[in-house]
Amino acid sequence: MEAAQLGASQVVRQVLEGRNLNQVLEKYLKDAHGLSPQQRGALQDLSYGTLRFYGQLARILEQLLHKPVRNESLRCLMLVALYQLQYSKAAVHAVVDHAVRSARKLDKAAGGLVNALLRSFLRSRDALLAAAAATDEGRYAYQQWWIDEVRVQYGDRAQDILLAGNQHPPMTLRVNRRRIAPADYLALLTQQNILASLIAPEAIRLEDPVPVGRLPGFADGLVSVQDAGAQCAAHLLDVNDGMRVLDACAAPGGKSAHLLELAQVDLMALDKDAVRLRRVDENLQRLGLRAVLQAGDAMRPGEWWDGKPFQRILADVPCSASGVVRRHPDIKWLRRAQDIEGFARQQLQILEALWQLLERGGKLLYATCSIFAQENRQVIDEFLQRHGDAQLQDMENWKAKMGWAVMSGVNNGQLLPNDQHDGFYYALLQKHT
Repeated sequence: MEAAQLGASQVVRQVLEGRNLNQVLEKYLKDAHGLSPQQRGALQDLSYGTLRFYGQLARILEQLLHKPVRNESLRCLMLVALYQLQYSKAAVHAVVDHAVRSARKLDKAAGGLVNALLRSFLRSRDALLAAAAATDEGRYAYQQWWIDEVRVQYGDRAQDILLAGNQHPPMTLRVNRRRIAPADYLALLTQQNILASLIAPEAIRLEDPVPVGRLPGFADGLVSVQDAGAQCAAHLLDVNDGMRVLDACAAPGGKSAHLLELAQVDLMALDKDAVRLRRVDENLQRLGLRAVLQAGDAMRPGEWWDGKPFQRILADVPCSASGVVRRHPDIKWLRRAQDIEGFARQQLQILEALWQLLERGGKLLYATCSIFAQENRQVIDEFLQRHGDAQLQDMENWKAKMGWAVMSGVNNGQLLPNDQHDGFYYALLQKHT
């Protein structure tokens, strides 16, 4: 536990300084020697959990400290230990004892402070939690601007949306129909005593997450891990055999693979990052699928496009990722209010560039994993004002038409996060003939 606490405190500190959680965690685990698989898993859980509830934990720590702690690593260690005491099943005495030892490694004189602080939390837990919940950041664990924005846009639904972003995300599989039928794969899971249910055409939600190594046939390409909301994209794009299709901003390749699993299409998977594009290749190889992989900027098609129009385009554009914060809790603390406007400008530029590549009568699916209207419907509205040859397709009945029995919170293409799927936005545009 001591190694996990110390490691998590370093990861959390670097994230709060402005770095990406996945990148920091990957580097730390790569450089860390001698950690067991159990310690690595615990370190990751503590890092994610502390950042998920950082707003609440920081308010509690402020109440417990008589003056600010200058050693930021020590402060983050306290946050990690508070997370353990409030949310983990670890024995209380073990959490406190190991935190005291960890503190002494950071500052020889800090053991007594950490011991007193954690025991004070245990004595006054209810009062401290209540005081933290009196503030919006302490109650919901987001920055205030984020909370205010969700309230303005969603009114009475705001609380459910914010709280959904703090839950552990479901683990959902996408069955590769080219290899096995969803019902047959569900039977394989049952044979392995893995409880699961089919919630959409190819989407199987696990009762409890498991390592991919435990999934039958994963290495052979029977399934992939992909959120149920993300699986909407390939169905909405309405691909058929023989079509020329572009997946812009394709990495890591989940949506590209799903398109190829649904139809025999001529697919180009485009991404600006050549390193991330290799992940697309790896995923397609595991699934037994093929596509043209192209490194290039979606906003500059002149540098990579061959002049032949596409019949279908998936524009899965960069965004705030505000709909997937339960998978990436660092986003709640790294994003700034002004970032949203910047994303919206970039999204419109990508949309403008890709529209020129779509043949007449073709369809373009605009997609984000955001819940903010500035990146979603407002971008589409501005685009439609500029392009008389674009028509927004009716999506009111798409749920029932495709058999998405569990999709909820859908309003004009906006999926709100819940216990079945993350938050996404989809807008299907067709070019006039």
